[in-house]
Amino acid sequence: MLIHPWDEATRTEWQAALRSIDFGQLVTAGHVDGYPVVVPTHFLYDTDATVLLHLARPNPVWKALEQDPKVVLAVTADWAYVEAAWNANPGTDPDLGVPTSYYTSVQLLCTAEVVDDPGELAEILALQLGHFEPSTSTRITPSPAIESDRRLLPGIRGLRLRIDSVRAKQKYGGNKSTEHRGQIADHLVDRNAPGDGRAREHLLRRTT
Repeated sequence: MLIHPWDEATRTEWQAALRSIDFGQLVTAGHVDGYPVVVPTHFLYDTDATVLLHLARPNPVWKALEQDPKVVLAVTADWAYVEAAWNANPGTDPDLGVPTSYYTSVQLLCTAEVVDDPGELAEILALQLGHFEPSTSTRITPSPAIESDRRLLPGIRGLRLRIDSVRAKQKYGGNKSTEHRGQIADHLVDRNAPGDGRAREHLLRRTT
């Protein structure tokens, strides 16, 4: 993705995004039927270096990973449409303004390791369920020792993604003046469409 210097997210920013976003698109380098495989999936950003997830055994992703273990895990959030008139530079004709989009995007470039060992797979599931399930859930600790889990575990495979590098972007008017950003922030308040509030927060934070 194109990342201008004024849009590049800091390490602190993209890590904060991954702490709040746990659903994304897993994109393979290997092909199936001539195309990359794109898998919408929940995931757990486990450490600075690792992402954990699991997928159904019939998923075509496994065939793609046999060809090439390189993948991209991509997430996008906090987007808002910036109307043409808003984005027109001060002193110019607003009717000739060029619209744009504000958003946060993080792309983790990873090497995938397939996990089939029942004990390791149960550990990945336990970590994911501990993250997603309520604390009162009885399903936080799956185990091959549990009959129902023993039947279900063969139907899934785990993935451990080793993060090789990160591309991260927070596109919130970084090329605009402080005054212009304030005006756009006001427009976002007035419109109050879904996403406008979070986009405005990023806009103002990055302005200061």
